[in-house]
Amino acid sequence: MRSMLHLLRLACLGIALIMGAAMPFLAAHAAEPPALAIYGSLPGFETASLSPSGERVAIVGMVEDTRRLVVVDKEDKPVLALPLKDAKVRGVFWAGEDRLLVYKSDTTRLGLGFTSDKTELYSMIVVPLNGEKMWAVFEHEKRITGGVRRFLGIQERGGRFYGYFGGITFDGDFRSGSYLTSTNPALYEVDLQDQKTRNIAPRSADNIYRDWVLGADGSVSATLDYDSRNGGWNVKNGAGQRIAEGSSPLGKVGLVGLGATAGTVILSETDTEGARHWFELALAGGERKEILADAALGDAYFDRVSNQLIGYEIEGDTPAYTFFDTYRQKVAAAVVKAFPGLQTHLQGWNDRFDHLLVMTEGVEDPQTWWVIDIKGRNTREIGHSYTLKGSEVGPMRMVTYKAGDGTQIAGVLTLPPGRKPAGLPVVIFPHGGPAARDYPGFDWWAQALASRGYAVLQPNFRGSTGYGPAFRRAGYGQWGRKMQSDVSDGLAALAAQGIVDPKRACIMGASYGGYAALAGVTLQKGLYRCAVAVAGVSDVAKMASTDIQESGYDDTLKRALKEELGERKDLRPISPVNFAAQADAPILLIHGKDDTVVPYGQSTAMAGALREAGKPVEMVTLPGEDHWLSRSETRLAMLEAAVRFITANNPPDPAP
Repeated sequence: MRSMLHLLRLACLGIALIMGAAMPFLAAHAAEPPALAIYGSLPGFETASLSPSGERVAIVGMVEDTRRLVVVDKEDKPVLALPLKDAKVRGVFWAGEDRLLVYKSDTTRLGLGFTSDKTELYSMIVVPLNGEKMWAVFEHEKRITGGVRRFLGIQERGGRFYGYFGGITFDGDFRSGSYLTSTNPALYEVDLQDQKTRNIAPRSADNIYRDWVLGADGSVSATLDYDSRNGGWNVKNGAGQRIAEGSSPLGKVGLVGLGATAGTVILSETDTEGARHWFELALAGGERKEILADAALGDAYFDRVSNQLIGYEIEGDTPAYTFFDTYRQKVAAAVVKAFPGLQTHLQGWNDRFDHLLVMTEGVEDPQTWWVIDIKGRNTREIGHSYTLKGSEVGPMRMVTYKAGDGTQIAGVLTLPPGRKPAGLPVVIFPHGGPAARDYPGFDWWAQALASRGYAVLQPNFRGSTGYGPAFRRAGYGQWGRKMQSDVSDGLAALAAQGIVDPKRACIMGASYGGYAALAGVTLQKGLYRCAVAVAGVSDVAKMASTDIQESGYDDTLKRALKEELGERKDLRPISPVNFAAQADAPILLIHGKDDTVVPYGQSTAMAGALREAGKPVEMVTLPGEDHWLSRSETRLAMLEAAVRFITANNPPDPAP
């Protein structure tokens, strides 16, 4: 009998196996690119999680044409194979060796009295591996509604495992009736064996955002309260003693977790210049101490048992890691060194840190997943995200260029595989956020376009993260202005080098990138032959007012939007919907009907304005799809529509 992991590998290689069976036919059509379904469908290997012992791996991926949650042991023998259908899985976590927690979300319509008509609600499904029935956290708690509002981890105590979750709680009792007075969550401990639920911390008052850090025993070690009205905040220890306080009008303050030093908690605070600082606070009280002042801090890593900080990721073009103890640091460095030239992501590890879950990506690597056994000196490949040969992966690299005002801009350039980098048609592909950045790894959007013969530039324009606080703040007030010209300056730079033909350029993006695509053919002129906006913002003023309304008119959000975007009067001149009559290229709008981040109406409004102005526009609606393209069928539909539109308006060169 074939193992479950073997079946998973076959599923990941399924298209390649079918192609191999048809080799006589394919020999005459060797230049045919891979099917768009390889890129557009959800990855054949989506995510994985390593058990505390390191002897079991939970995998979300395709097995025999069915999307499943699979658990295999160290000998690749199947322990579980659970069909997932279209479940939007956001994470998988272990509670011991015999119980999994699956974090998922669903777009849910809301009734009267809410500030929005739909939202994304989260739930945690407990999956026993011993044949017991699956169940959802809070499913039998009538006093708790709205699913799981926060997940603070899992702790073991006396051989039992407990999960910690935020939940919205009804007031009242069986005599007076239940009623909802606040949507702020209280904190609950849930016994993951018998479902018993215990309230361990109360919810905050209105206008107060509350966060908690837990100790190794599951008790609350520290609580942060932030007042959105005036930006004031304070931190209290488990005994209720105030140990720190301050003000952050933009809400850029939070608890990171327990410190590496026993008896401390770490506070993250961003200063007025946009620089982020970590401070170590003694839980007993005293002066706060800044730590890691010169580090480019990425993700923080904590010990599963003690909950204390053990290391962090260093932000940069290529992943790098720092661990505080010599053994972990030596292991992490050796793992990164083992995959030269690739992006090496530490996805997890066991309690002893001698089994590591790793994903690599980059040139000739369409995301490969590995389990590394340090003591056994064994590296086991467990799957690929995308079913491509190394030669079918478009080479990618970081590039730099000067913006019009001299600012240094970096970006990712992906080239079509097997083609000379000269005079290529190009797709400019700015990222969303805009507080985000692109890296030189395997990007399924960019790779799909490169496979069709296009160079793809992903510019990290000013306002992107990863290049320091000054660069991030340089984007404030620059939507449709310098952030936009940073994007088109990248096109000019590639053209000056002869890599691309500037007369054969389209622009495509999603979310903020969709805004940039629309702005590229309305606020800018004569640059692009077409534009594709996926869940793009067309009316910035409307976006800001919607965000504020749906937040319950949160004062912190008002201040933050004003700083990033500018005054309301500044938003009309940067909104593409107001300049539809100036559009100088065909536009494709694609939007998920269940988008809770950028409302679907942003695209319908743009489509209406373009049609009224007599401009060429197409609108593709993705039914049941959210902002993140979480469903395979609609994700592929988006990609097929985009590639069809781009190739029609900006034809690639014939295959060599």
